[in-house]
Amino acid sequence: MKIFKAVLATAWLCLCLNFACAQVTGRVLDNNQKGVDRATVILLNGKDSVLVKSMLSGPAGSFAFKDIESGSYRVKVTYIGFKNYSGAPFYVTGQPVVLPVITLLPATQSLKQVEVIAQKAYIEQKIDRTVVNVGASISNTGANALEALEKAPGVTVDESGQISLKGKSGVMVLIDDKPTYLSGEDLANYLKAIPASQLDQIELMTNPPAKYDAAGSAGLINIETKKSKIKGYNGSLAASAGIAESWRTLESVNLNYHMGKVNLFGLLGYGVQNGYRRLDLTRTYLDASQNVSSSYNELAFFHPVTYNPNLKMGMDYYVSPKTTIGFVLTGTLLKGNNHNPVNSNLRDNLGRVDSIITSDNNAYTKNYSGSLNVNYSHQFDSLGRVLTFDLDYLKYDNRRDQTFFNNTYNAAGMPGSVQDITDNLPANIAIYAARTDYVQPLRAKAKLSFGLKSSYVSTDNAANYFNIVNKISMVDNNNTNRFLYQEHINAAYASFNQEYGRFALQAGLRMEHTDVSCHQLGNARAPDSSFTQHYTNLFPTVYLLYKLDSAGINTLKLAYGRRINRPYYQDLNPFVTILDKYSAIEGNPFLKPQYSDDYQLMYSYKSIFSFGVEYNPNYDYQIEHDFQQGSIFLAQTINLGKRVFMGLEANLNVDPVRWWNFSLHTELNHTTYQGQLTGSYLNNRSTYIFLSNNNQFDLSHGWSTELYTFYVSPSTDGQFTHISREQTNVGIAKKILKNKGTVKLSFRDIFNANMQGGYITNVPNVLASYHNDNANRSVTLGFTYNFGSNKNNPKKIDTGNAADNEAGRVRN
Repeated sequence: MKIFKAVLATAWLCLCLNFACAQVTGRVLDNNQKGVDRATVILLNGKDSVLVKSMLSGPAGSFAFKDIESGSYRVKVTYIGFKNYSGAPFYVTGQPVVLPVITLLPATQSLKQVEVIAQKAYIEQKIDRTVVNVGASISNTGANALEALEKAPGVTVDESGQISLKGKSGVMVLIDDKPTYLSGEDLANYLKAIPASQLDQIELMTNPPAKYDAAGSAGLINIETKKSKIKGYNGSLAASAGIAESWRTLESVNLNYHMGKVNLFGLLGYGVQNGYRRLDLTRTYLDASQNVSSSYNELAFFHPVTYNPNLKMGMDYYVSPKTTIGFVLTGTLLKGNNHNPVNSNLRDNLGRVDSIITSDNNAYTKNYSGSLNVNYSHQFDSLGRVLTFDLDYLKYDNRRDQTFFNNTYNAAGMPGSVQDITDNLPANIAIYAARTDYVQPLRAKAKLSFGLKSSYVSTDNAANYFNIVNKISMVDNNNTNRFLYQEHINAAYASFNQEYGRFALQAGLRMEHTDVSCHQLGNARAPDSSFTQHYTNLFPTVYLLYKLDSAGINTLKLAYGRRINRPYYQDLNPFVTILDKYSAIEGNPFLKPQYSDDYQLMYSYKSIFSFGVEYNPNYDYQIEHDFQQGSIFLAQTINLGKRVFMGLEANLNVDPVRWWNFSLHTELNHTTYQGQLTGSYLNNRSTYIFLSNNNQFDLSHGWSTELYTFYVSPSTDGQFTHISREQTNVGIAKKILKNKGTVKLSFRDIFNANMQGGYITNVPNVLASYHNDNANRSVTLGFTYNFGSNKNNPKKIDTGNAADNEAGRVRN
């Protein structure tokens, strides 16, 4: 609270110290003394040439910069076909300044191509998002999209590919404002197939504007690619091989052809992953007097082998310079098997072995996902009036077959009971969505946006379990089930943007109406059951940015937004998914949406330093709840009463010397969980820190190196108390083949310190702990090669995608 008050006091002091402002006017003429329309006029600080403001000249060549503080300035003017103009310094002292007429001279050579050579800052802060300019990071050459994303401030990627933003999971990942249709490890594999050289920017939105769906308490990550800026035929090849516990390979081809009115693009990737995981579990059972009555120990190994081909292809057709239609087709296939041997033992109150269980479990998966997006965009004029449409169809067809073979032995090793179970768990999901957006510019740098969206989701999930007795398969009606789910969401939004002097305002309101219908089919032991839900919500968003000086070097941003987290479709399935003889996952068809309010205050100095505070309360918080039911340890997603997140954040991005970039992101977070569990009341809280540091070294002769490290202190997440985690990566890269190729050698988790483990609390009369070793330490050798034209072409208007929220709620 003291820090929060200090920030407000500092902001108020800065407001009081503003200088008097004046207006700077002038006129731009060509060599024939005619006014130059739409020339770029840039006002620079006279001392350090930092950009203050920029604008386009009017039809008569006139321009006017308002609200300019006292100080030294100079003007720069650029216009295609003419030489750049750079004026002498002048001074503003609170009185209007009229500059001498600026005359542009014709360029001595015709311009065949305009090349932008200015280097962007690696990190930029905007009113509603943080922007990471991927090309500004030297070591991103030769990297893939996941590696580039992992270096973004506040982003963490765990061993399973789960992406979190500022310590909160449930992030929606988009590419060019379109969803990837994947999550978890499948999403990670897909991003690894995209070279970082094809990326332009990564946008981090912890509080997305009203244009985006209100779903996702952690926010959105949008990855912008360069494909639509490239003219001619071009592409890239990438291949890598690495070893952790086992070998892994990844290959990809990225192609783009843009000529005339047609732009064709495609990405083909293929990966083979040989995974490894070791899980140690301990459960100690207590009697009514809290004395040990028995214990359970488990050692499980997971050896997943997956094959993952994926394809993305599409076309943009430029009907006219202002109208574009296009389509994007994607398809992924994930198939493989997971051998899961488990050894367990039960002990009495004195620690003596009572019985031993050996399990030979196997799972076979084949998951297919495909999608089709058709889009249209039209720009009515040069002022920015834009109309877009999107139609989407997504299909998921997942199959999983499992076998569980358990043998029980007594303490002397004599065979006892045998349990043989098989199952098949098909899941089919279809998503239909349509969306339209319209942008209307207004006077005085204002803009009004409207949009409509409608989506329909249909899921069909089944759990078919069989007991094998004397080689005869019999249906297990206690666990066999089928669940049908339909969801229809209609949404509308309006957003307003306005700049006035040093202030910038962006405010929006989104309304979403949801209809839900659930049907659980009966069997020989359980009757049919069904229920419906209907609810309407309003989601406001507000951003207020204030420049503490006329150049915008020091800024203060205040933001508020309300969000919703609807349950994952698979979490609503009421049946039980067996993990092993004594562990299972149970669905919850009565899960309710989770709501959150997000408040943020951020101070920024250029793109060098920023400091912010955040307050994020969540209601009906969705969280994993572990509890004991008979001999089975069950995990189920429930609605907890409340979760409160409070955080402090600081970022530093500097170049100590010309060849060294130093980037530091720090967080100090405090979380509180309160709510009723099975047999106990949860009231946990924790304070933890997160640090990530990235050092990039641009050496001579095409060599570059990188040192990256992160650390997370012990923390609590509901019932789970996590141990600390840390990781250090080292990489070295060399550009070859006239800088078109890159060879990169990377070492991940070199100290093998990124282990996950901890304790499970609030289970009545049970003490539980776990520890995971995912063989995270690895070494990878990769090669990328870029080929083809490098001429730039105007970029197509991004229409986004109508089904980004729905696709993000599919688990794999």
